Amino acid sequence: MLKTTKVTDPQLYSIVEKELERQKYNIEMIASESSAPTEILELMGSVFVNKTEEGLPGKRYQAGSQYADEVENLCIERAKEAFGCEYVNVQAYSGATANYTVFNAVLNPGDKILAMRLDHGGHLTHGSPANFVSKIFNYEHYGVDLEREIINYDEVEEKALVFKPKMIIAGASAYPRLIDYKRMREIADKVGAYLMVDMAHISGLIGAGVIPSPIPYADFCTSSCSKTICGPRGGFVMCKEKYAKELNRSTFPGTLGSIQINGIAAKANMFKRVRELEFIATMKRVLDNAKYLAKELEVRGFRIVSGGTDNHTVLVDLRAKKITGKQFDEALESIGITVNKNTIPNDPESPFVTSGVRIGLTAISERGFGHTEITEIAEIMEKVANNIDNEEVLKECKVQARNLISKFPLYPKGYFED
Repeated sequence: MLKTTKVTDPQLYSIVEKELERQKYNIEMIASESSAPTEILELMGSVFVNKTEEGLPGKRYQAGSQYADEVENLCIERAKEAFGCEYVNVQAYSGATANYTVFNAVLNPGDKILAMRLDHGGHLTHGSPANFVSKIFNYEHYGVDLEREIINYDEVEEKALVFKPKMIIAGASAYPRLIDYKRMREIADKVGAYLMVDMAHISGLIGAGVIPSPIPYADFCTSSCSKTICGPRGGFVMCKEKYAKELNRSTFPGTLGSIQINGIAAKANMFKRVRELEFIATMKRVLDNAKYLAKELEVRGFRIVSGGTDNHTVLVDLRAKKITGKQFDEALESIGITVNKNTIPNDPESPFVTSGVRIGLTAISERGFGHTEITEIAEIMEKVANNIDNEEVLKECKVQARNLISKFPLYPKGYFED
């Protein structure tokens, strides 16, 4: 691992080495994280990092682009095959910049956007006051029915008919249920709005075909690459062919500068894997493990928001345990399990404290966890929640968690050896 850096910059090398050790022995359950395969690590560090590019394949602003063009064209074709989309631009640096390129493609400052509330599961780029887009566009937000904790589509329609948005955003970062894309399309058509689906969290599940796809219904679909799709840091945008020119102009020169060909090479490998049997099996395991964990936690006295999950995420209300999301997050991290504190619908706590946690099943499902291991994780979580300040119990849980994860290697034995 980093054989040159080890010699020339041992201080930095030691930090990377510590992070590798942390990942090896940490039970990763942050919903926005996954473990990139070795091919992705290699391609992100390939010689393509040296190549500056602007523009599209065949229309570059730099010479020496023939192989960069090959890589990007291959990435595009694999993406279209994986998702069955009409058009795709693979240049976005992240899921957030993917969203920005769509906004810039078809909206003007002051245009109206209807999106999901951040504190009900939406995303910062969907109009949160903390994000700069809130200063550019005029936002209205919909949420979940507070009794059932699922999207209230009647409310979405009512708001759309009154607000008359130019764009409606479907998709979330902390919503454990399927979204009715057909209904959202119908609502968008009633008011003449674009429908954008932010599928960053669930694109791997969609690509593998284990949950419904928004592609037939959406004008635009955006995604990051490092969540359930298990790829590199980066993003991509899929759209109807009729929006291709607008999307491309918005991407460059409209929103982004020079693109990351090394990242696009890694995305090309990611799209190849999406339809492979091994990846599909992993995504099926992610869904199964998430549903199973929700049940296992529920029988142990945790309240599961919306009563369950249809994707990779389990959203847990901790009030019955009389602890906050911040307390549980920190206690779990101290024993080698990482989740993240998260607001729940109608949360009485601040976003810095929260009443809940968001738990993701992608990374541990990649490593091979099944029902037996999920049961043990639920048992550990119960012990931690019931003994949040008991150092002796927490030490025991740390040993138990370490023993569990040690049975499931992060990467092949010897891969990082010099």
